[in-house]
Amino acid sequence: MTSPAADSPAPPQDHGRAGRNLPAAIGSAVVLLSVIAGSLFFFKSAFMLVVATAVVVAIWELHRGLLAKQIDIPEQPLMVGGAVMVAVAYFWGAPALVTATAVTALVVMLWLLRRGVEGFVQNASAAVFTLIYVPFLGSFVALMLAEGGDWTTTDHLDDGVKGIVAFIGVTIASDIGGYIAGVLFGKHPMAPVISPKKSWEGFAGSAIACVGAGIGLVAWLDGDLWVGVALGLIAVVMATLGDLVESVMKRDLGIKDMSQIIPGHGGLMDRLDSLLATIAPIWLLLHYCVFT
Repeated sequence: MTSPAADSPAPPQDHGRAGRNLPAAIGSAVVLLSVIAGSLFFFKSAFMLVVATAVVVAIWELHRGLLAKQIDIPEQPLMVGGAVMVAVAYFWGAPALVTATAVTALVVMLWLLRRGVEGFVQNASAAVFTLIYVPFLGSFVALMLAEGGDWTTTDHLDDGVKGIVAFIGVTIASDIGGYIAGVLFGKHPMAPVISPKKSWEGFAGSAIACVGAGIGLVAWLDGDLWVGVALGLIAVVMATLGDLVESVMKRDLGIKDMSQIIPGHGGLMDRLDSLLATIAPIWLLLHYCVFT
């Protein structure tokens, strides 16, 4: 006979101040970074497949999360349109991306007309929000990679690849610096209602790590010192805002994580929040102050 204790669910594991399963988180990060590095350095156009896949998965996660509030965005046109936006941005640049975004928004609204009147404004608004938040911002990664010139180039470390490395590197520095400083010294909550574990001490750690990484990465790109400092400051502010925005979304939806597809991290959106927020201003800075 099975005891009641055996039938009850196991209590959630306490990971202490770390707030996450560190071995699982590190293992997942190594796998993800290996996929990114492999696609970038061996055949950089394959990296666009990684970006398009991430966009599709993130849309799936947002759809799943929004359903908690009975908001039902149309996955199919958003996924197809998002993948097209990434490709268009890579091959034809920013003007084509704007056009693809507008066309996808119109297709999404037309798609929703088939459901009738009830909930149209709510679902259409959430769908356009998703369109801008995920595939549009994500397509700036494609614009960054395109800085290296023609996609057929055999240069495995051109400006586009270097730009992606700088963008990912400085954003990771923000996460690691904030995490370490927050765990060791965090006492003053930055936004206790939105994200209780985020502290001003963690933000200071992020800032120091970001500026240091920014200076080093821009020096590697042969840019000026002030650009490295600007890169670090932009990254820490935008990465923090991106994290807070996703936190408030989850609180509003009443969910802990967007999904559990990445061990130790939660959902893909729980990792993309900072990256999506930083890519557009970082592309703008590097495009006009380093690559031209």
